[in-house]
Amino acid sequence: MTKVRFVAGIDAGGTTFKLGVAGGANAPLIKTRIPTTTPEETISAAASSLRTLARSAGGEIVALGIASFGPVDVDPASPNYGKILKTPKAGWSGAALRPALEAALGAPVILDTDVNAALLAEMTAGAAQGVDRAAYVTIGTGVGVGVRINAEFAGRPFHPELGHIRVERHPEDREYEGACGIHRGCLEGLLSAPSLISRFGALEELPSDHVCWRIAGFYIAQLCLTLSLGWRVERIVLGGGVMNAEALLSQCRRQYSMLMQGYIAGIESDPENLIARAALGDDAGLSGAIMLARGLVRE
Repeated sequence: MTKVRFVAGIDAGGTTFKLGVAGGANAPLIKTRIPTTTPEETISAAASSLRTLARSAGGEIVALGIASFGPVDVDPASPNYGKILKTPKAGWSGAALRPALEAALGAPVILDTDVNAALLAEMTAGAAQGVDRAAYVTIGTGVGVGVRINAEFAGRPFHPELGHIRVERHPEDREYEGACGIHRGCLEGLLSAPSLISRFGALEELPSDHVCWRIAGFYIAQLCLTLSLGWRVERIVLGGGVMNAEALLSQCRRQYSMLMQGYIAGIESDPENLIARAALGDDAGLSGAIMLARGLVRE
């Protein structure tokens, strides 16, 4: 009996690895997840879980795509391709994520950042369909940004680190030092979930008119302005846990308009169409990883 050829995907996060396998283009995605512990335990458990998913559906894995937390080496020509770089995630600096999974599964593996994979998915089947220039921003434990221009990810052979740009302080947020362990008051140090929680408490309990959303919206708007003026993107997709706050999208759009001041006509001056909430939610990274794997099979 011929086995089904499955592609597999991993959304490798600092807390959880989301895993999935899929057959043909329209086949349903079979999913599970495992906790992120040590590199050895997590990689072994991921490989075992993927094999089990494929076997249970009568198939075998022929390619794997990984959407990884970072910093991570995304250059296929680098001897360190697919290795985690210096990271605050304990024990993971130098972890050979892609090489170890390739050896464990005996199948080719392609890796990119979690935000690039999520952007690819949103441009294919989500909030950025039909545009050629788009950005994806995730705001959660950290702040990550992916940019794709005319079918190419920006920053190659590296990856943008726009989460660490400097931003103007909100007038009501001048005293906070910042939570980034390297830059303190960079964008991530002011906007990440841990930094917001440290000064405002549980985010899900804050009312829609709380000062937290004015402050966070101001910082997101500055990032959107940078993306708009720097890359002339047609869509900026905002994802991550912090964006679950209903008040935040409208705050961001309003403050973006105030910052842009009508300087550029067209899509850049229309925040209602330019700035969107992620449509694929928690599945964006995993869906993008599956798409990367499909591309590897086609090649």
